[in-house]
Amino acid sequence: MIPHMPDHTPTNADLLARSLSAVWHPCSQMKRYESFPLVPVARGAGVWLYDYESKRYLDAVSSWWVNLFGHCNPRINTALRDQLETLEHVMLAGFTHGPVVELSERLRDLAPAGLGHCFYGSDGASATEIALKMSAHYWRNSGKAGKTQFISLENSYHGETLGALSVTDVALFRDAYGALIRQQATVPSPDWRNADAGESAEAYALRCAASLEQHLLQHHARLAAFIIEPLVQGAAGMAMYHPVYLRRARQLCDEYGVHLIADEIAVGMGRTGTLFACEQATASSHDKGMAGEGLGMTPDFLLLSKGITGGYLPLSVVMARDEIYQAFYADEAARGFLHSHSYTGNPLACRAALATLDIFAQDNVLAANRCKAAYLNRAAQPLREHHAVRNWRNTGMIWAFEVDSPHRDFAQRCFALALQNGLLLRPVGKTVYFMPPYVISHEEMDVLVGRTLHTINQLA
Repeated sequence: MIPHMPDHTPTNADLLARSLSAVWHPCSQMKRYESFPLVPVARGAGVWLYDYESKRYLDAVSSWWVNLFGHCNPRINTALRDQLETLEHVMLAGFTHGPVVELSERLRDLAPAGLGHCFYGSDGASATEIALKMSAHYWRNSGKAGKTQFISLENSYHGETLGALSVTDVALFRDAYGALIRQQATVPSPDWRNADAGESAEAYALRCAASLEQHLLQHHARLAAFIIEPLVQGAAGMAMYHPVYLRRARQLCDEYGVHLIADEIAVGMGRTGTLFACEQATASSHDKGMAGEGLGMTPDFLLLSKGITGGYLPLSVVMARDEIYQAFYADEAARGFLHSHSYTGNPLACRAALATLDIFAQDNVLAANRCKAAYLNRAAQPLREHHAVRNWRNTGMIWAFEVDSPHRDFAQRCFALALQNGLLLRPVGKTVYFMPPYVISHEEMDVLVGRTLHTINQLA
């Protein structure tokens, strides 16, 4: 018998008790919720989340980096209501539908040249799995079945399924699940925080690219692909690096016959200042006549998820080069790409993604974001100058800094204090970062900076 749900609106305490008795929350030690309670959310509007007692929290992390245009965005809501009246879902094996075709065409037109075909999954980790399988299968179809290994950057994060964990360099996951995965090699991260004193971010990126070249020289015969988070490594504490590394990685992968997978799951859809981070790939300033020139680069695979639906519904996309697609186009079933998800290309999710792209086009979002980023950088001057703040950095609509703090449990303390101050922050170690929805106003940026500064003062 299905239990009867209460007719009354739940209170914070009521929902907390029920959640702890029935829900296993992600990335959590559940016992900690005894001393750091869950935050019950009743509704959202713009950059704000509200609990059942109407206390509000500024969502400075876009609810795990997914929400681009605010909670309960009226234009995305309208698009989804319209789609609900026509088609909620149909399997994509042997069938197709308008939203998935239109979304694929629009992404093809927007993405770096040559990424002509879209394969759909449900989330970021599934996109990583798809790209890894697709790369290895491509080489098999091309008569190079020995190319089955992958490389990634140190401190990289590409998801938490077993295949994705094999290219994820996070000690906590590696220690817990290392026996289950085929751990792949890593190469030095161009994270400019690791540069020598006096060494520029560009020079350090090129030094790291030289290490990549040495690895490719020795192992390219067995390597299928190099997977990378362009410009910003999220789980590494928003590690940012010079875009020259992207261009050099593309050149090296071409030279040694290795695929380049651009994991833009977190950094795509405008987060780095361009719609796709790969657009910012530059030539070295040492290359005559090309200093600072934004030339962009086309990866072999481009992975998208998170913000692609505006934070509404799970969807991921793997965009592949045309020549990769052609390697699977044959009479034999075994040469086809053998992968599927029940909700692949879900019409509702695709319609949310189309509404998201409409907002980008209609509101000139990228230009507006540049103005907002400049404003926040000015408003944050007192925070940047705080005696406990280190390595202030910004790429597009992502900000991060480290905090000198004696607290070993800094991240948890910061999270809890920020909530008391009406602010949702989710530090990575001692790195505090902002990744707010693009609809944030100047006044809300002032609130974000002021409350963060108050929280840091309480901690430091």
